[in-house]
Amino acid sequence: MLDFQPLPPPTLAPRPWLRPLPAGPVMAPWHPFGPCLLVALLLLCPPWPLARAHRFSAPNTTFNHLALDPASNTLYVGAANRLFQLSAELELQALAVTGPVLDSPDCVPFRDPAECPQARLVDNANQLLLVSGRARELVACGRVRQGVCEKRRLGDLGTVLYQAEDPGDGQFVAANTPGVATVGLVVAAPGRDLLLVARGSAGKLSGGVPPLTVRQLAGPQPFSGEGLGRLVVGDFSDYNSTYVAAFADARSAYFVFRRRGARAQAEYRSYVARVCLGDVNLYSYVEVPLSCRGQGLIQAAFLAPSILLGAFAAGPRGAQAALCAFPLAELDGSMERARRLCYTAGGRGPGGEEEAAVEYGVTSRCVTLPPDAPESYPCGDEHTPSPIAGRQPLEAAPLLQLRQPVHAVAALRADGHTIAFLGDAQGQLHKVFLNGSLGEMYHSQQVGPPGSPVGPDLLLDSTGSHLYVLTAQQVDRVPVAVCLRLPDCASCLQARDPLCGWCVLQGRCTRRSQCERAAQPHQWLWSYEPDSRCLHVQGLLPAQHPREEQGQVTLSVPRLPSLGADEHFHCAFGDHDSLAHVEGTRVACLTPPQDQLPLNPPGKDHITLTLALMFEDVPVAAANFSFYDCSSVPASAEAAPCRACVSSVWRCRWCPQSSRCISGEHCPEDGRTIYSEQEVGVQMRGPGACPQVEGLAGPSLVPVGWESRLVLRVRNLQHFRGRPASYHCWLELPGEVQRLPASLEPVAGDAGLIACQAQRFQPFMAQQELPVPIYITRGEGQRLDNARSLHVTLYDCAVGRPDCSHCQAADGSLGCRWCSHDQPACRYGPLCPPEAVASQCPKPSIDAVEPLTGPPEGGLALTILGSNLGRGFADVRDAVSVAGRPCSPDPSLYRTSARIVCVTSPAPNGTTGPIQVAIKGQSPGISAQHFTYQDPVLLSLSPQSGPQAGGTQLTIHGWHLQTGGNISAYVGSLPCPIQEPVCPAAIVCRTMPQAAPGEAAVHVVFGQAQRRLHASSFRYVANPQLLAAEPSVSFRGGGRLIRVRGTGLDVVRWPRLSVWLEVPADFQAPAGTQPQDVAPRRSCEAPAVPPPACVQLEGGLLQCSTVCSVNSPSLLLCRSPAVPDGARPQRVFFTLDNLRVDFASASGGQDFLYQPNPRLAPLSREGPARPYRLKPGHVLDVEGEGLSLGISKEEVRVHIGDSECLVKTLTLTHLYCEPPPRAPRPTNGSGPLPQFVVQMGNMRLALGPVQYEAEPTGPAFPAQAQVGLGLGAGVLIAAVLLLTLMYRQKSRQALRDYQKVLVQLENLEIGVGDQCRKEFTDLMTEMTDLSSDLETSGIPFLDYRTYAERVFFPGQGSCPLQPVLEGPGEEGCRAPVRQGLTQLSNLLNSKLFLLTLIRTLEEQPSFSQRDRCHVASLLSLALHSKLEYLTDILTTLLGDLAAHYVHRNPKLMLRRTETMVEKLLTNWLAVCLYAFLREAAGEPLYMLLRAIQCQVDKGPVDAVTGKAKRTLNDGRLLREDVDFRPLTLMVLPGAGAPRVPTRVLDTDTITQVKEKVLDQVYRGTPFSQRPPVHALDLGERARPGPCGRLRPAALSVHLRQGCWADQLPRVPPEWRSGLAGHLTLSDEDLTSVTHNRWKRLNTLQHYKVPDGATVGLIPQLPNGGTISQNPAPSCPSEENTPMLEDGEEGGVRLWHLVKAAEDPEGAKPRRSSLRERERARAKAIPEIYLTRLLSMKGTLQKFVDDAFQAILSVNRPVPIAVKYLFDFLDELAEKHGIEDPETVHIWKTNSLLLRFWVNTLKNPQLIFDVRVSDNADATLAVIAQTFIDSCTTSEHKVGRDSPVNKLLYAREIPRYKQMVERYYADIRQSSPAGYQEMNSALAELSGKYASAPHCLEALQGLYRHIHRYYDQIICALEGDPAGQKMQLACRLQQIAALVENKVTDL
Repeated sequence: MLDFQPLPPPTLAPRPWLRPLPAGPVMAPWHPFGPCLLVALLLLCPPWPLARAHRFSAPNTTFNHLALDPASNTLYVGAANRLFQLSAELELQALAVTGPVLDSPDCVPFRDPAECPQARLVDNANQLLLVSGRARELVACGRVRQGVCEKRRLGDLGTVLYQAEDPGDGQFVAANTPGVATVGLVVAAPGRDLLLVARGSAGKLSGGVPPLTVRQLAGPQPFSGEGLGRLVVGDFSDYNSTYVAAFADARSAYFVFRRRGARAQAEYRSYVARVCLGDVNLYSYVEVPLSCRGQGLIQAAFLAPSILLGAFAAGPRGAQAALCAFPLAELDGSMERARRLCYTAGGRGPGGEEEAAVEYGVTSRCVTLPPDAPESYPCGDEHTPSPIAGRQPLEAAPLLQLRQPVHAVAALRADGHTIAFLGDAQGQLHKVFLNGSLGEMYHSQQVGPPGSPVGPDLLLDSTGSHLYVLTAQQVDRVPVAVCLRLPDCASCLQARDPLCGWCVLQGRCTRRSQCERAAQPHQWLWSYEPDSRCLHVQGLLPAQHPREEQGQVTLSVPRLPSLGADEHFHCAFGDHDSLAHVEGTRVACLTPPQDQLPLNPPGKDHITLTLALMFEDVPVAAANFSFYDCSSVPASAEAAPCRACVSSVWRCRWCPQSSRCISGEHCPEDGRTIYSEQEVGVQMRGPGACPQVEGLAGPSLVPVGWESRLVLRVRNLQHFRGRPASYHCWLELPGEVQRLPASLEPVAGDAGLIACQAQRFQPFMAQQELPVPIYITRGEGQRLDNARSLHVTLYDCAVGRPDCSHCQAADGSLGCRWCSHDQPACRYGPLCPPEAVASQCPKPSIDAVEPLTGPPEGGLALTILGSNLGRGFADVRDAVSVAGRPCSPDPSLYRTSARIVCVTSPAPNGTTGPIQVAIKGQSPGISAQHFTYQDPVLLSLSPQSGPQAGGTQLTIHGWHLQTGGNISAYVGSLPCPIQEPVCPAAIVCRTMPQAAPGEAAVHVVFGQAQRRLHASSFRYVANPQLLAAEPSVSFRGGGRLIRVRGTGLDVVRWPRLSVWLEVPADFQAPAGTQPQDVAPRRSCEAPAVPPPACVQLEGGLLQCSTVCSVNSPSLLLCRSPAVPDGARPQRVFFTLDNLRVDFASASGGQDFLYQPNPRLAPLSREGPARPYRLKPGHVLDVEGEGLSLGISKEEVRVHIGDSECLVKTLTLTHLYCEPPPRAPRPTNGSGPLPQFVVQMGNMRLALGPVQYEAEPTGPAFPAQAQVGLGLGAGVLIAAVLLLTLMYRQKSRQALRDYQKVLVQLENLEIGVGDQCRKEFTDLMTEMTDLSSDLETSGIPFLDYRTYAERVFFPGQGSCPLQPVLEGPGEEGCRAPVRQGLTQLSNLLNSKLFLLTLIRTLEEQPSFSQRDRCHVASLLSLALHSKLEYLTDILTTLLGDLAAHYVHRNPKLMLRRTETMVEKLLTNWLAVCLYAFLREAAGEPLYMLLRAIQCQVDKGPVDAVTGKAKRTLNDGRLLREDVDFRPLTLMVLPGAGAPRVPTRVLDTDTITQVKEKVLDQVYRGTPFSQRPPVHALDLGERARPGPCGRLRPAALSVHLRQGCWADQLPRVPPEWRSGLAGHLTLSDEDLTSVTHNRWKRLNTLQHYKVPDGATVGLIPQLPNGGTISQNPAPSCPSEENTPMLEDGEEGGVRLWHLVKAAEDPEGAKPRRSSLRERERARAKAIPEIYLTRLLSMKGTLQKFVDDAFQAILSVNRPVPIAVKYLFDFLDELAEKHGIEDPETVHIWKTNSLLLRFWVNTLKNPQLIFDVRVSDNADATLAVIAQTFIDSCTTSEHKVGRDSPVNKLLYAREIPRYKQMVERYYADIRQSSPAGYQEMNSALAELSGKYASAPHCLEALQGLYRHIHRYYDQIICALEGDPAGQKMQLACRLQQIAALVENKVTDL
């Protein structure tokens, strides 16, 4: 099948149907963003060059219905949002867009979107698609706008003939509810076409539409049913009809459906209804039930000629289907019966039961009219009852059962047969032959994607040759019959296609109508005919023919069709034709001459050709026919050519005289002929008549070295005539063929003898016998046949017989003798002089005996090896004695002359002596070794206990344990396999598993003797249990001490810790590695060999182990095994003898983890060979990587020479140790300086020599010099001493202060942990309350429009694009401008124009970076409804950018936003990830922001400097101790509203209090919907009441009442404001304290507001005395800056908590308190307060982790845009040959994490409608910087001088880096994001957010930039040949003409 994907003409832009189409429906009403939406799209495509197409599909489009115009064979496809016009071959001819549409099923069709606030863009699925042939119209009804319809012109899909602008409810046609079907028919009425529509129950607004209506197609109101019939239903929902199909024949229309009865009948049944075609009032409506016996409800139907086919649900839950056929005559008869009964008998049958009734709850009833009423009113009338429902179902038996539900049915009547086509739920099409009462499925094929159901519309084309099959994704054109695809008669008949048959004389599979002579007998063969067989050759006479002769062949062909008078058959022998003579079924042909036959294949004696009986060029029947060549037959049997000739399958004859195989009657020479064995009636025939050698006349054994003469028997040599010929014998010796003259000796009859000349054969290779083939030739190479395989055997007596016994044991027929002459050997008898022939062999020789010891009981198998040990077993039967005792030989183990195995007899202990073999008649052979009878004794056992799992290495001690050769040990009844070797004093074995603990006796079996250990027994004890194992991590170098705790551990002798390693194929195993089955052997004197460290296992695994030591019954000490480089650990386990325990089981589920080995830097920066100069008393700092991953501080050992450097601290990157105070001595061989060595487990890391710095010792001075030097030194010391005393006095004081600071720092470090835990608990409580609030109010996300504006135009406020203002009377001027901007929008759809525009703008020097970003954002808005097109542009520009950077530095790509493509990428990500922000990442980010704000608000914040006590940013840290007290104010938000408690600080300014009050009062309200903080005043009031209990009364405070009013600052009367003396609080007023030109802002502490006071928010009065009197801007500001930072008013400087620059007030000497002195020291060392950063960090850690996890987690599906972008970047790297993974990592980081997520982290106001304070912003900046550091590939190094912000997250950044790497890796391994899948997602985004941005305003702004560089853009367009062809410059000039004078107005 071809997947038809239409391509555009070469000069046009890419066709939109290749991508998801932009939103812009045909029927969409106008909305504010209408200019951005594509209103209609009609693209006509030129004829496609392919001749035929079989499939049509459109990406991201769901097909719904098909309709066919039979007049033009044009196919129409109704789809979601599309209509397609296709040719008969499925070539796209036209396309119309019908959606998506702004609509709601709860609204009637509207023009103004304000009429339907709930309207949204919805897909317009096609519900009904019909063709009106008379009017040449296409009727299309969609799901939107309550199912209204439209009419389009047939053949011109783009022309809309009718579309209701304001449809009424009478024009609601189709069902507008998904899943509810609508069916219809266009029927011809006099002078017009009518529309019959049936539909199920739909939405509430169209619920009153009747289920069946008649509607007009023409007139003033098309689709209206006014004045026409409708099926009146009392309550349609009671019946719930589901319509399946609608059909019409010449007289009636039929509707197939399923429904339930009235309320009393809840059961669903299948029905068919009928109305007369001319009945516009539906008076003739009759329905009857249908029943497919034993099946469910009807699912699909089709009206075929004379039958109605129905597919019914079957099987459990309707998962199968059944096909039933209802004869149309019976169906009409059933309906007529029901109508007659309802007309004339009141609906009662002859028996009185109700058989017909008026249905659907109407008032009409069956009546009793005259009997002729049915004939008088065949289609009913006003007075006849209607609608009529028959009660008796029409039943039919199933024709066929299917395994899948059937969704579509069609049928075809052709050649007198009915074929049904069934489409099932899995996308398969089944063809069924309806043969009588059975249905036979003869073909099935997959037409749609698996799992995609076939649609309800199966349409046959007008010729009936093709079927159109619809699925949701494609339309297929399937041939009805595939006759032409069946190449031969056999496949044609085997297909059993009832439409196909074999046309004999045309030689092809055809429809019956396509075979010209189908009516004549035997001309068209049909598979369903009885005895239907293809024509074949039944017989050939002859079946083969000699190739050198030409003859006649007769064929027998049954059922051969007859020909006309001037027609004839002919025979084709391969390529040769011969005229055929036909007589009935016999056909005679003449074979071709020899020169026209092809040559025989090499090595073959014949050639087989196809003999075909032909009619013209059509083969009618064929068979294989062979032409043979008798002369080639002997070549295949060289040893017997005559026999091969006369016994072949051909009738060949042999000529002995000439040795030729012929096919003629007799030999041409004057000689005899031997005939084929197939011939009868002749005497000389068959292989027995051939001249042949029958065999050897003498023995076939021939000795080498002796002259022998061979004689052979021959027969039938009398066939040779003429003079006698010579004969030769030929022997095929190894490496040569030997020829011997021979003579013929006649014998009586036809027999004879041929004697070969005597010959001596030389010895050959070391073989006892050698078969040698032999044959006879006559004359010059005329070979006689061998009757059978013929050979002689050469033998050599000397081979394999090394001694006399072997020689004399040889077969007597060989004549071998032991010759003792010269060199004794075995020879052929005649070759040995008689005097040298030995009649008796030498005495036996014994070379070895094993074993040499045995038990006194005997029974030991003793092996004796030697020579001349007898010629047979009879010689040695009683000939063996051992130490004087007889030994019985075993006949089965005896080897002639070489080995005797005998069983010893009993003898006393200590008996010893040689072994003797005495053969009768010979001297005995005596061994040099002696055999000893000894009694083994078992003395003791160690150990005496072991686990019942076995595996204990058991040592049995005793005497003479090395007795005999077959020793086995047993513990109880279980064998104990012995570990070789067995020693005289010890046997080592390994115990087997025992079922239960207990005692077991130990015994050893020596041969047949058994010895038991009586002294002790072995005790099986319970298996050891492992309860804990720690630590569970180690470096790969191994050697870390693992402590294993358990029970019963002391019973294990060889506990081991092992690891299985997976190694690559090229892995080099460590030295000492052994295969698993190779055990180290030891001698009895040598100590036990320890097991190898590593063992190679089967399957490629490597096992490395260490032996553990048993410290106690409850403790094992193990060292972790080392893991070689390149190996990957698979399993870590303990081996306790036979017990194997996984480490995870022993450690409580914790797997053992191997970490990479640490890396340590040399001590000296100059290199490891250079000494490190160490000052005494200093701590050594060793830098490295991964130091603490696999070891603890206590386990590390550091040595400097022979002394230890005590490890004080071990971190991931540093090791601190305290060296010895004096220089240690170097160890042996380490050089003059001590080496610094770090020992970590098995790893010993030498980091270089250490040199202690000390006073240099100079050379010896003379005495005079020493005296002078001493006097000078004394003077110098006296001078220095005075200075030292003065300095020491001051340093002591400084040291005391420093030590106090150290103590204070240490206390802060200890306390910060508890403080973090407490604050985290409090914060989590607050966040839990916040989460519960969010469940009600939700997270305040910005709407998409605001979000897009803030991202696209950052820093431009909330109104970057002002809306178009339209004034009265200006529309006439604005229309051309709007038209021009719309044309500009269309021009942007040209990829060539857009790319040229972007590149031209970026080339302009005056086009700034800000302009680039602004234009990119304008383009993002203008193309927002075409995101797939924008993505195409983006990828193209990214490809250009990569090509640019590849030649410079590819790592710099996307680092900044310097080009338009980089800003486009930012905007694209923001659009694509908006849904991900709302659904996944938004909540953690919002919780992080709120957690930061909560923490900041808990501590004082300086309103002037902006510094806070609680922050992560050290630049914003308040480094002063400010005393503050938390207060809870009761806020009155309004009249009658309950009080809201608000937590504040008494150090808060009034503005800060108002902000906290607003946050609490408007909790859950978006920030933009709150009143501004400067638009409200804060007031307080107290009513008279008990002191300390404030009662809310109003929104201010009365100055003269209450318990604390008199404590307020004194206020002049003229300052009082508000009502009735109520006090309004403000940051500045007349009570503000001013001192030395410093004015302090008022706080709650200043006003002495107590805890629990009641306050209120009141609107700000004019000149109310507040600090800020600025009116609210039209576009709300983004941020609140610190209040009056460094501000001055009239020379007075404001301050809040600390003064911006402290000035000393005076230098008066006074004694300060201890608290003041410590505060002064704190100011001197402000880093003390940096622990506040740590506290803040610890409190927020969980929320930071949650936010990072949400961003970098792949637990939920990764946004498809991210996967698509990353795949694209990988493709770019591969395309440009970039193999550095770091470069691709940087690209992905720059494009996504740094470009989008860092911006989102730093600016949460981009996605949330919140207030972000300066301190929260500063804290987010630190977190964002941490995220940036986590995304880099470079190593994150910090030191003592690193910024504090870097130090805060130094420990977390490596973990975050791993998250980033894992995030990238998981995305790389996920399934690729397909192009279609991505386009589908983008189309969904385009539709979802299409109405969000300002499109027209963006086009306006974009045109300003085009106007600015108009000339350059025009030149670039005119300079491009493609642009010239598309007239892009001309189109831009037309746009400029429309817009030029109106740009500023817009």
